Amino acid sequence: MLLNTTLRVMVKIVECPRDAMQGLREFIPTEQKKAYLNQLLRVGFDTLDFGSFVSPKAIPQMRDTAEVLAGLDLSNSHTKLLAIVANRRGAEDAAAFPQIRYLGYPFSVSETFQQRNTNASIEESLERVAEIQDTCLRSGKQLVVYISMGFGNPYGDPWNADIVEQWVERLAGMGIQIFQLSDTIGVATPESIRYLFSHLIPAYPHLEIGAHLHTLPHTWRPKIEAAWQSGCRRFDGALKGYGGCPMAKDDLTGNMPTEHIITYIREKTPLAIDEQALAQAMSMAHAIFP
Repeated sequence: MLLNTTLRVMVKIVECPRDAMQGLREFIPTEQKKAYLNQLLRVGFDTLDFGSFVSPKAIPQMRDTAEVLAGLDLSNSHTKLLAIVANRRGAEDAAAFPQIRYLGYPFSVSETFQQRNTNASIEESLERVAEIQDTCLRSGKQLVVYISMGFGNPYGDPWNADIVEQWVERLAGMGIQIFQLSDTIGVATPESIRYLFSHLIPAYPHLEIGAHLHTLPHTWRPKIEAAWQSGCRRFDGALKGYGGCPMAKDDLTGNMPTEHIITYIREKTPLAIDEQALAQAMSMAHAIFP
């Protein structure tokens, strides 16, 4: 959590190496993952989306998440850990580790993508959310729901701010308090980002509603600016913009580069980021990602 005590502006930056790594075909050695994540823990991020407890057949890159977790040094870091899960079994596996603070679940407002991503319908996915939330409550974790395809979809499934708000309302009624609006395939525009956040944030001041945006290299700033100006103070990113959804069908569309998020927010409010640790992490990223 990054806090400017003068302006009382609370900003959360979530670094997502899991999202950057998961689509790579060549397996990243476990020791290399540990070293990279331990470096990220020194930077000063609020949260590290570090791994996932899902089927190794679905995401082979994350099959060593438990082993990686055992090698993380949290003794001198305030950064909290988040792991992605797709069902109750994954949630139970993740909840067994006291080091993990958050469980994340991808909930799509596109019926087509929900089936493709988790092999479940939206209604079945709601049942999974209830099961995962129950696991979180019993184990002292907090559930983060990612509203995937939150800014539109390529399938022709209905989308508008009212649809997104209806699902947020229903999920909030289940006790969910943290939402990440996810631009899964990089279709969000500054207008749609502003449209969505300006509807949801005033309507749900008790919820934490963040942005998980994908972008082309030259379109990052207007997207961050639109979210910030609409009240968003929680941002997901990945150093150097690695990763992103393979369904975007554009090799240049990746995660929002975290260094750009930092650059923009620093124009608005101070951030407690360790510059030396950040520079070292970015250097290590070059060696890890193709």
